[in-house]
Amino acid sequence: MNDELTDLVRKIHGLLELLAEEKIAQRDAKQRASLRELVGTSPTKQKSVFLMDGLHTQAEVRKLTGVNQGHLSTMVGKMHKAKLLERDTKTPKLIISIPANFFETHA
Repeated sequence: MNDELTDLVRKIHGLLELLAEEKIAQRDAKQRASLRELVGTSPTKQKSVFLMDGLHTQAEVRKLTGVNQGHLSTMVGKMHKAKLLERDTKTPKLIISIPANFFETHA
């Protein structure tokens, strides 16, 4: 029952984020622009950002995405300095939410 409830809450949260995306984008415009600039156009770096949920270490992110260790470390350091992370750099967590198509859009 607990797993079912957790899954339901996650689905509701996802739907609410989808409905509120325009307002969230306006609120977080400065941070999102900074994130786009720091991450750039590298598909592996972009994939790694979606794993920055505070649950994955940098080593796990590297393993799952194939991103270069030096590139990831540098990017995480810059994100930390830009105050885009709410945790330490070992298990990074973004302070903002981003939609699944974030790097595909130019807003």
